[in-house]
Amino acid sequence: MSPILDRAIAAQVDTVAADRRPGAHVGIVAPGGYGKTTLLQHLGTAVHAATGTEPVIALPPFDQVTDGVLLVDDAHQLDDADLRDLRRIATTTPVRLVVAARPWPRRGPVAELLDLVQDQLLLAPFDAAQVRAALPARLRTDRHAEFVHAQTGGVPAFVDRLARALDGELDVPTAALAGFHPELARLDESVLRFLLAAEAGVALNRDLLVDLLDTGPGATDISDVVEAARATGLVGTAGALVPIAQRAIRLLIPVERRAWIRQRLAELQLARGGPVLPLMRPLAGTGIGGDGAAAAFETAAAEALPTDPALAARLYAAAVTAGRAPVDVAARRAEALALAGDLDGALRLADQVITTDNAPDRRAAATVAAAALAHRGQLGRSAELYRWAGADHFAALGSIGVGELTEPVADDGPPTSLSSALSLMAQGMHESVVGRPMTALSTMVRAAATLEPVGRGVLLPDSPAALGALLALHYGELGTATSLLERATAAGTGGAPLATRHRLLLAWIAMARGDLTRAADGLAAARRAPSEPRDALFAVAIELGVARRAGDAAGLGRAWLQAGEAVLRHPVDLFTFLPLGELTVAAARVRDEGRVAAHLAEARALLARLGDPPLWAVPLWWGGLHAAIVAGQPDVAEEHAESMAKAAARDEQFGTVATAARCWLDVTAGTVDADAVEDAARGLQAAGFTWDAARLAGHAATRTADRTAMVRLLDCARVIQGKPVSTRRPSSDPEPAPEVSLSDRELQVAELVVSGLTYKDVGDRLFISAKTVEHHVARMRQRLGASSRSELLSQLRTLVGSGGVRE
Repeated sequence: MSPILDRAIAAQVDTVAADRRPGAHVGIVAPGGYGKTTLLQHLGTAVHAATGTEPVIALPPFDQVTDGVLLVDDAHQLDDADLRDLRRIATTTPVRLVVAARPWPRRGPVAELLDLVQDQLLLAPFDAAQVRAALPARLRTDRHAEFVHAQTGGVPAFVDRLARALDGELDVPTAALAGFHPELARLDESVLRFLLAAEAGVALNRDLLVDLLDTGPGATDISDVVEAARATGLVGTAGALVPIAQRAIRLLIPVERRAWIRQRLAELQLARGGPVLPLMRPLAGTGIGGDGAAAAFETAAAEALPTDPALAARLYAAAVTAGRAPVDVAARRAEALALAGDLDGALRLADQVITTDNAPDRRAAATVAAAALAHRGQLGRSAELYRWAGADHFAALGSIGVGELTEPVADDGPPTSLSSALSLMAQGMHESVVGRPMTALSTMVRAAATLEPVGRGVLLPDSPAALGALLALHYGELGTATSLLERATAAGTGGAPLATRHRLLLAWIAMARGDLTRAADGLAAARRAPSEPRDALFAVAIELGVARRAGDAAGLGRAWLQAGEAVLRHPVDLFTFLPLGELTVAAARVRDEGRVAAHLAEARALLARLGDPPLWAVPLWWGGLHAAIVAGQPDVAEEHAESMAKAAARDEQFGTVATAARCWLDVTAGTVDADAVEDAARGLQAAGFTWDAARLAGHAATRTADRTAMVRLLDCARVIQGKPVSTRRPSSDPEPAPEVSLSDRELQVAELVVSGLTYKDVGDRLFISAKTVEHHVARMRQRLGASSRSELLSQLRTLVGSGGVRE
């Protein structure tokens, strides 16, 4: 079969074949696998066709050849005497030589022979079109050609091997690698070492190769080995192995041989202070040992920690397997496990170090345990450990969380990005209790931005982004909260332990904005990771909140069953007031206030110890207000509204929730000022609390006897939710409009109907007959002026705050 040649080589072959001059010698030079033998035979055929001369494929000895065309293959393998004979024939007889050889080794006699050639054919790897032509007809597709070209580097012999073994799948079958075995077995030891170094990724590191190959300081010696390796065809021009050759080496060279080369390279690199992670990563599970391997594994683990803590943990374990004393790396291994999300493993190792008197890194182990305990809601114990370890910024954070205010500690070390971020975070938390909310939020935003470049590999009890988002949510700055969390998520701040927290807070923001679908999706994504008590508390609160806002009574009940365990597992701290406020409302809705009563009492006591900072108290006041309204406790609701009014006197930003609270109480009492309600709803919407805003307007619409006000407030609620307003308007008839307010029982029926329950199911829930439910629905349709069931359901969803229930 004719070789696949590009146009330039094909034209050169035709020219050379037609040349009849004696002594017009031809050289074919290329690495192994490039098709020299095939081209040599093709050229012989072309010579015969063009001149009628039958070329001779000659083998040593050559002393009897006197004329014609002599084809000589693999000239680089001939001994010096045979090469001298060929040179004599080329210079003293009319014989034309066509000599094929690899570019290396170019020892003297080979070079002298090739110096005589007048035409040299230099073969190159196949391009994509040539690869496609070399494939079987059934595999001549773009994706197969691209795959084979990428795997083989276009080396013709490798293309042929893969093409013969390929079964259609884009994978390299083992059968395609078997042909490399004899080639690898014939390699010189120094060339094989170079190839193993190339497989390890250090083929162009001259200093490492000098020591690995024991060739001495001369650059020529290294060049000889490199050129010999390239002449095999297994190595590309950049010193990297052709992918299929790399696969073959990994399959055919014993794993211990490859491991020893990598270990030796790592030891050499370690002595120079260079990175060893790329060399040691594949050896983590091989079980190699010795002091050098242990030191290399330990260094590689430290390199991996900022970007891949799970890998770092495996490398520290490999260091122990290699001979390092477990206690010597236990603290750093615990840190790696914690950053990877394995808090159980981290706590076990950290506790072992802390309780061993002569163990190194005891204080580092204490910070690991402290961070893990913070994620599990044990802020008091966390603060104690941080304080013992000298991590004063984190200790202050934990103390504030449990109601013990401490002054921020001045830094006495260099002002690194990390230390600056931690100092700002502590200052921001202190300011949130004793100072101005906006100053606290601004400080926390700066802390988050300062930490971003270095925060991926830092184990934190909480992130400035998460704490800043909490402050922003309490203060009605949802845009700031979203930005903080999205940037922290992109930067990977705090590793795996904080990734779930950031996702949950983003879901909370979506819920506050009334985007219940996004909130539910965010919750589902967050729950794919293991859940710590703090995250579990936020997760169940989001589930309750979504169900409540969707008017899903059944979902609310199911979520409440999970809430009990979440509440028990997490003690009260300052940073969980947001879910506690939601749990308070849910408890009132399911008539189980006793489950959260103790937590609410502890929360109030914690606030009192801190001087009742309004920024942190707002979620409890807001949740308490609505719980009291649901429970029919106007005096309690009034107390919460008064607290919000006092906060508004200190900071006008709190005026939004204070005004909305007062408006809600007035509406509940039967006083509906449409202007005041609409202003309050617009204020909540501007702060980002879209669902609460629409709910307030819808709630007021159910309580007014003025049809004009009802339609206006209903339209306000729908606009806030992003829905079209009703096209129906109240009649201009001067006669008094009938009363349109809905009773409490009718609101209960409305919530269950829009949740998708049948009249019978609604009746079973409320202990009334299905006929009575139908009667309530008919009265609501008449009062609201709905012309169809579809319009009625649409209006009821607005009135009861449903954002995503299907008709």
